[in-house]
Amino acid sequence: MSFSAVDHGMMARALQLAERGLWTTTPNPHVGCVLVRDGEIVGEGWHERAGGPHAEVHALRAAGELARGATAYVTLEPCSHHGRTPPCAEALIAAGVSRVVAAMSDPNPLVAGQGLALLQAAGIATARGLLENEARELNIGFVSRMTRGRPWLRLKAAASLDGKIALNNGVSQWITGPDARQDGQRWRARACAILTGIGTVRDDDPQLNVRGVETSRQPLRVVVDSRLETPLTARILQGGQVLVAAAVDDEKKANLLRSTGAEVLVLPNATGKVALKDLLEELGRRGINEVHAEAGFKLNGSLLREGLVDELLLYLAPCLLGHDASGLFNLPELTTLDDKRRLQIRDLRQVGADIRLIARLL
Repeated sequence: MSFSAVDHGMMARALQLAERGLWTTTPNPHVGCVLVRDGEIVGEGWHERAGGPHAEVHALRAAGELARGATAYVTLEPCSHHGRTPPCAEALIAAGVSRVVAAMSDPNPLVAGQGLALLQAAGIATARGLLENEARELNIGFVSRMTRGRPWLRLKAAASLDGKIALNNGVSQWITGPDARQDGQRWRARACAILTGIGTVRDDDPQLNVRGVETSRQPLRVVVDSRLETPLTARILQGGQVLVAAAVDDEKKANLLRSTGAEVLVLPNATGKVALKDLLEELGRRGINEVHAEAGFKLNGSLLREGLVDELLLYLAPCLLGHDASGLFNLPELTTLDDKRRLQIRDLRQVGADIRLIARLL
């Protein structure tokens, strides 16, 4: 289907609006809507937070009677089911819009084409696929959870140019500069959960919360701690939701951690470690769309070996730490280059004095 220059411009505006909910809509998708009549925008809106009005409702309220006969540009297919809010497809029908253009179908099985079908049955012209790739990227975590049953996992690491994340004595703060660290905070704010391992908790005692970025929520913090060794004084246990994933069912240790307000979840695999895939699937069931992993080379390697990393977010500092420093990933030795893990570089830019690289596993 062909789309006009006006169609492209209006959908681009809807995507801009959708981005405003990037840090606030969990577990819902990020959605924007623009209503256009006679070539003019008469109403627009975006989904601001779960439980609140959807983007279409905000736009319809802004347009009022001008919505009749208008074209609605929506970044995601209008919902057709009753959740915490009424169906947006029905609201568009009631408002008398004449055409609805959706960037992509809703991957939620409760919708999955039914929203557009409902509009078509009411005599409203519909189209789909305009700026679909951009819309999918915006909701890549939501799509992952709906289609794979687990969140999108983005693994973040800061390293020297020779790929080292810490000195041999464990010192790792700070390899990169303040601009890169601030940029990393924005990626934390986007995530629904931040994942780390017991090694990082012991060595660095991080808070792993969002700082220096204005946000209305803090992500869930998840610690992979097979033997329940997280110190009760660890800063990660203070101020906010924490989930400790363990492999041993030690009620005494678990209760001590629960006394700090943390939740303990026992998910062992056959080797006595935490079943990472099961953990991610459990996070998916809890409505977690994106997981931001900040861990050491052991957990980084485990996530990669099990095929659970979707995207790498690497900050490379203009320095060298030497052969004996700790590397990025604990991965097995290769005997042939044919076995190398291939990546697709999606973005490469300078952030302050450092380089930020975003790559996806092929």
